[in-house]
Amino acid sequence: MTRTLALVESPVQLLNALEWAHRYAQGPGRGEDGGPPAARLHGFSIAVLQPLDPVTRAQLAALAALAAAEGVRVTAYDPRGGAGGTRTRALTGLAGLTGLAGLAGLATRVARAPRLLLGDAFSGLIQALLPLSRAAELVVVDDGTATLELAALLREGRPLVRWHRQGRPSAAATRAARRLGPDPHRRLELFSSLAADPPPDALSTANQYAWTRERFGPPEVLPGADLLGSSLVETGVVTLDRYLDTVTGLAAAHQVGRYFAHRREHPDKLRRIAAATGAEIVRPQLPLEIEARRGPVAGTLLSFPSTVVHTLPLVLEGTGVRMKLCAVDADWLTPTASARSLSFLTDVSTSALSRHGLELISPVTA
Repeated sequence: MTRTLALVESPVQLLNALEWAHRYAQGPGRGEDGGPPAARLHGFSIAVLQPLDPVTRAQLAALAALAAAEGVRVTAYDPRGGAGGTRTRALTGLAGLTGLAGLAGLATRVARAPRLLLGDAFSGLIQALLPLSRAAELVVVDDGTATLELAALLREGRPLVRWHRQGRPSAAATRAARRLGPDPHRRLELFSSLAADPPPDALSTANQYAWTRERFGPPEVLPGADLLGSSLVETGVVTLDRYLDTVTGLAAAHQVGRYFAHRREHPDKLRRIAAATGAEIVRPQLPLEIEARRGPVAGTLLSFPSTVVHTLPLVLEGTGVRMKLCAVDADWLTPTASARSLSFLTDVSTSALSRHGLELISPVTA
């Protein structure tokens, strides 16, 4: 494997970086358990740019331990943490580098990597590091459904700004679009589980979650339904009251026993959901793709438009688990939601329904 450095900031990005490495480690010499031996991943390393959120950091630590068990070198950098306190804690059992010295070392690694893998092309920090790279190969893995928007922006040559962001694009977002744009001397690969239309001359590779499927499960399937939480309230797209009303109605109509919280959901919101529904609130320790595959999992999964309506059908194929999708209506949106919000969420829903044959359910309010 060409020496590859991955820059990731979230558990989903780290998981998809592992899936990419697994995809390229296939071939002769695989281990007896069906997975790639560590020797085949010797050229692959991951730099985790730690976020501030403690729930996300805990998931990253758990997933990084799995990566280390695969023989992957994982190093934590804490560019947002400052000095002292819990913010500077490294991933458990891994080297942690903070401050200017750590960032200088990371910048050197970025500059020297023959292949650079990006977990989030919309990240301001990654966009700031990208101009340092002289890599002949750039790989972008899924950072959720934002990949759909990323592919569209790259095709159109527009600045790389997330769909729910307002305001003028930054200079870094404009430079990143040029850096990932067409170049005869550089190859771009899009590694995705989504039906994303890549820009011209880019390589498109399907992520089938082979590593996750081989390493975990199949899960024990329980009766009833699980409801998968969303961070649409926390990102300012959907009103809290409408979300709570809908969750309460869905829980009653579908006999929901557990609510799997998104890592960004606010504790006060989760307490209100528990009180209104009686459902057990589950805080996953790993990305939901792994949690669901390990099980136990309910035979019916209810979800709002999000990445999991595309990934979980792949992860749970053949297990008998059914997914149902509750679409978002226009009257759910906050006054400050971007004009692109509803069309983006509709695109996420429509593509999942057509690709995976999910059942569309109507919002049920309490």
